[in-house]
Amino acid sequence: MEKNALLVQHLTAADYELVPFTTVILPLGSLESHGPHLPFATDTLTAYFLALEVAAKVPGIRVLPPVSYGMSEHYRDFPFTVSLRPETETAVISDILESVYREGIRHVFIMNGHDGNIPSIEIAARKAKVAHPDLIIVGLDAWWNTIGPLLPKDFFEVWNGLGHGGEGELSIALALFPELCEPEHAKGVVPALPENLDVKWRFSEITNTGASGDPTKASQEKGFTMKKVLVDAIVAALQKLDACGWDYRSPEVKQGNKGGAS
Repeated sequence: MEKNALLVQHLTAADYELVPFTTVILPLGSLESHGPHLPFATDTLTAYFLALEVAAKVPGIRVLPPVSYGMSEHYRDFPFTVSLRPETETAVISDILESVYREGIRHVFIMNGHDGNIPSIEIAARKAKVAHPDLIIVGLDAWWNTIGPLLPKDFFEVWNGLGHGGEGELSIALALFPELCEPEHAKGVVPALPENLDVKWRFSEITNTGASGDPTKASQEKGFTMKKVLVDAIVAALQKLDACGWDYRSPEVKQGNKGGAS
């Protein structure tokens, strides 16, 4: 195995002493069905490979090993779902944040690939921030929503590219890990959900394929475009944070408080 200096799991204590770092990316994923055309670890792989792309472009950042399980109970009617309880996942994220803080990390970017992780990220991150005001935590909780405004109008053909294993997710997977994708088996269902409301569904209520949206409209070309605009946006945001020492406070707050961001 070739050593990758961007990966914390590849480093030794000697490496860390020689080149210490204070900023890490924490990729979060899941293990669950994404239909017949995507691997069970799609959310983990997407978050992890995007994290590597970002770390390669922002000096001083290292990537933590991904958390490969998430809160996936709402997908359990399809194989192969291995889920953490919400309180378990919250505890896992909390323990990771506490541990990296103890090790001297003060800047954490959470790259999330799975919808079921979002509540646990919020709880764990808020808890860590209250406990350690000098710990700066930023995140991309739902890249699939963030990417829409970054792309040209009508870039996607169906349902704005959304969906679990849909047009957008299969496209970016074809750009990041094509060897694991089987687009010839793509099937999905565009659900008829109420507009402007957030329905708390079980996945089997809205699709019978293990995927939602229309993955038959996916392409690797779309995926390369998606990857570029998303990585560029994240890199630009992190570079802006680096330029101000990750002190995102408003000028009025800085004038009244010369301490760290809180």
